[in-house]
Amino acid sequence: MTVATIVALASGRPPAAIAVIRISGPAAFAGVAALTVMALPVARQMALRRLVDRVSGVVLDSAMVVLFPGPASATGEDLAELHLHGGIAVVSGVLAALTAMPDVRLAEAGEFTRRGFANGRIDLAQVEGLADLVAAETAAQRDQALALAGGTLSRVADAWRERCIMILAEAEAALDFGEDEEDVAAQLNKAAQVELLALVDELDAALADAKRGARTRDGLTIAISGAPNVGKSSLVNALVERDVAIVTSIAGTTRDAIEVPIDFDGVAAVLIDTAGLRETDDLIEAEGIRRARMRVADADLVIEVIDVPRADVESAGFLVVNKIDTMDILPAAGEQVFAVSATRGDGLAVLRAALSAWAAAVVRPGEPALLSHARHAAAFGDAAEALRGAAAVEDAVLRTEGLRMAARAFGRIAGRVDVDDVLDRIFSRFCIGK
Repeated sequence: MTVATIVALASGRPPAAIAVIRISGPAAFAGVAALTVMALPVARQMALRRLVDRVSGVVLDSAMVVLFPGPASATGEDLAELHLHGGIAVVSGVLAALTAMPDVRLAEAGEFTRRGFANGRIDLAQVEGLADLVAAETAAQRDQALALAGGTLSRVADAWRERCIMILAEAEAALDFGEDEEDVAAQLNKAAQVELLALVDELDAALADAKRGARTRDGLTIAISGAPNVGKSSLVNALVERDVAIVTSIAGTTRDAIEVPIDFDGVAAVLIDTAGLRETDDLIEAEGIRRARMRVADADLVIEVIDVPRADVESAGFLVVNKIDTMDILPAAGEQVFAVSATRGDGLAVLRAALSAWAAAVVRPGEPALLSHARHAAAFGDAAEALRGAAAVEDAVLRTEGLRMAARAFGRIAGRVDVDDVLDRIFSRFCIGK
């Protein structure tokens, strides 16, 4: 079957200052040659070339052209990039000229990266890291994505897989000893047991940190809770410094949770403005309150908002006394108690600083977690379970089977086994030109 050459815009939607078009496949260089008047440039060196539609003779643009011969390219195939002026007519004209050539078509979402995976240029965990990098909005998300895309997790998984294979070799060697060599077999089994338990401890440490990785990637959740009209929506608007939640004097205005992303000094979070908690006969408002209680229960942090200082209010998270601009006597602040005026701005800087400190303590920016995806945690969890089972049995045959299962689970991280069912879902996260 003929492998199609694919082409796509790899940069942002025009108009823009610069546009980058990528071409990958067996006809990539021939396609570029058909557009250029001069000879193709030396591999991996950018050169200026005029692009001409050979069918119509129309000059399309002057572009910087660079070639990456396969297999030493991002896709493992011949790959070319055209750096054009980013006008709509320029980009559409070049794409039309290229796709008019035989066996050249527009790429599907994530197809360039998928070809790189298929050709062994990148493993599945690195693919997920690239997708996270494209989606990263904060410094902590970027750093964690770069670590994953750079192969940190893959190297750890491969090293642990190799250790499983080494222990497996020792366990199988013990099976070969006869009854007159039981002491040697016992020593091998004991050594394997020690190594197994050490590996389980390392796995448990990584799994215990997986929630931090997921929080970094997906963002911390902060629920704003309290009675109606205490200023929850005003507080959300003040923290994000724009009007995202409706503010009125009518109780029950917020009926469904409103989620607003926010960046706390490089850590991603989501503020959740919830319905005011009260007894009501309004079915719609009651449903909003039920959902609000669920969001509060699931949140990483709850900010309880009140507008009258009260000694009977307890909060496991932060307690915010709002509307201090209307009070004659200001309430006392504490480690997790903050006095603010959401409308006037009093006390907001202190609250923001406290939220940033809390977010940094939870996520620990600068220390990317090893695990950040549910798929990775599931594979490591399966490996840990198999290794615990192997360590708990004395039967050498059962132990070797447990080791094989663990090695297979580690292999799923890089996409060496059992990945067909997740490929489409992972690559669909990419844009067309990636």
